[in-house]
Amino acid sequence: MSSAARVLCLPLLLLSLLAVAPTATAADAWLVAPSGGGRPSFYTEGGPGTVQQDTVSVTNRGAEPVTVRLTGTGVPIAFAESRVRIPARTRAEVPFTVSVPTGTAPGDRAGGIVARDTDGRAQTVPLRLRVTGPELSALTVEHVAVHADGITYELVNRGTTAIAPSLAVRADGVFGRLLDRAPRPLPVDLPPGSRTRLTEPWPDRPALDAADLRLTVTAAGGAADTAQVSVRFVPWGAVAGAAGAFAAAGALFAVRRRRRRKPNDGEASQVERPLQQPELTGVGT
Repeated sequence: MSSAARVLCLPLLLLSLLAVAPTATAADAWLVAPSGGGRPSFYTEGGPGTVQQDTVSVTNRGAEPVTVRLTGTGVPIAFAESRVRIPARTRAEVPFTVSVPTGTAPGDRAGGIVARDTDGRAQTVPLRLRVTGPELSALTVEHVAVHADGITYELVNRGTTAIAPSLAVRADGVFGRLLDRAPRPLPVDLPPGSRTRLTEPWPDRPALDAADLRLTVTAAGGAADTAQVSVRFVPWGAVAGAAGAFAAAGALFAVRRRRRRKPNDGEASQVERPLQQPELTGVGT
């Protein structure tokens, strides 16, 4: 190949390589990250009622200014500026605060900081908040009732930690033990402050009896509560049928007795008397 041909081929080769080489996108022109570098995400901790502070950096690596809007997710986040304009090849430092509401239960909360430019492109930096404080495990059993589909009740997490409860059921009737179910885990995980309604099956409950029903719920950390209710089982269908039969018999008896009564029985006697005209006296003229 001549030297002229090699010189001609070299620019063509360079053009082909540039055509297939990856190019930087508009989203790569700016970057959001925790301030100071070296941190892939944000982490903060504090007790209920406290406010934590940190700073997010928005770096514009492009040749044109860029405007981004900052928002927080998952936890209460407030920015010093929610809308930031960053000139070309400039970095903006934006302070923000994370508030821990009063009464928040201890534990981890997941959130994030989202930066979105005017073209809709977005970047997110994860944020983890650890709420400190004493851990308390407590629960209550409420609103126990017996229905056709079983025993209904409500569990309420009164503590500051999530609980996985277990349930034991016992029922004593007039003629002996009706239920005796050992503690078993329930398919629920109750966050702090939550309430859930559950149903315990009782397909073979008695038709006629009086029972004392007891539900005992326990959980890790010493949480426990017991609810007791007295119930009476009456076959109301049979009772209603018997009452209807008695009512029908009573009505039939009353009709028959009315037909047998004499015309003057129980009624005041009435005697017709002739009408008496007053006797006129006087002297005719």
